[in-house]
Amino acid sequence: MCDTLCALSPAGTLFAKNSDRPPGEVQLIEAHPRRGPGGALRTQYLTLPDAGAAALLGARPAWLWGLEQGVNEHGVAIGNEKVYTTLDANAEPAALTGMDLVRLGLERGRSADEALEVMTALVAEHGQGGVADESTQEAYFSSFLIAGPDCAWVLETSGRTWAAAPVSGSRAISNRLTVRREWTRASGDVPPGADFDAWRHPDAPTGYADRRLAASRACLAGRGLTPADLAAHLRDHGEGPWGAPGSARTEVSPLPERFLPDGEGVTVCMHLRGFQNTTSSMIAELPRAPEAQLRAWVAPGSPCTSVYLPVFPPHAVPPALADPAVWRSFAALRDRAERDAGGLAGVRAVFGPLEADLWDEADAVAARPQRQAGFVAQAWERVQEALARLASAPSPPEPRSQG
Repeated sequence: MCDTLCALSPAGTLFAKNSDRPPGEVQLIEAHPRRGPGGALRTQYLTLPDAGAAALLGARPAWLWGLEQGVNEHGVAIGNEKVYTTLDANAEPAALTGMDLVRLGLERGRSADEALEVMTALVAEHGQGGVADESTQEAYFSSFLIAGPDCAWVLETSGRTWAAAPVSGSRAISNRLTVRREWTRASGDVPPGADFDAWRHPDAPTGYADRRLAASRACLAGRGLTPADLAAHLRDHGEGPWGAPGSARTEVSPLPERFLPDGEGVTVCMHLRGFQNTTSSMIAELPRAPEAQLRAWVAPGSPCTSVYLPVFPPHAVPPALADPAVWRSFAALRDRAERDAGGLAGVRAVFGPLEADLWDEADAVAARPQRQAGFVAQAWERVQEALARLASAPSPPEPRSQG
């Protein structure tokens, strides 16, 4: 389960995604340098000719080659969503996963249009298949939000079948098919004018996706959307946005405690105990002006118990974010907040003021490339210090078992 959204404006595009995965699955945030073409490239299950790669920033589950979300040096950002279709993904041979396609689109796409062409050509040639969730040994197909500074696409797939719709203004996707008849490009087996919802599995529940889509669409309906607004939305526990960096409001939104079949309790900031959590989050600002600075904010682990660290992709990114131990430190704070009703307030009391300061300071160095790497390194040191203080605080007792 995931949530991805974008908003286009004359100045550029805002992109954001929460990656929801099994609670104990480490997710790494990494900077990848440019790579020249030639030789072979090993994806999760296939070996392909290597066409080279753009420099990029991406987040991936530690056991996967592909990415859950990322942004490249050309200002292309991509995220994917698990979708349920009439084709059984588990019966397909191992091929490309949705995360492979995210990474390949970022490596090879110099624009959103080009990334779409790359990804659909790969789907047509190689298909999709292979375990994508290690905890359940499940394969699945994906939908994608592909965003650039001046345009964006929603791409939905079922095996080698696909349809793509251009984004007008703004768009959110979640764990269900949504393009219906909006598509303007599709694989040859999709009849003209077809409703792509016909490829949705009729027994797949949609309530948990519909609730989160409604929250994302409400966020996108706001005027003058900012990265801080997106951060607050990505922390939504079902009662609306909260925790915007620098906000004067200091109250926290309680974690959901009950989960119903209609999707109640399944929130943008995910806390399905023992099943799914938000394990990484990213916001990216993709400017149209060539001279403007590409920017991103990354949160290891759950957004509510983490810091949206300002970075300047693809290079000014702390190497420590690729250390599994760092992710586990943030996961420990999430676990504490889920055990203790007051735990989240304690985390935000430390992280909230720090995050606000870092965002203000990042604004000051955004137009000064020579200072960005130093700022990011110092910012991460301050986050580490805050993380250490929280880690040394007494933990609430484990709940006693009944019986």
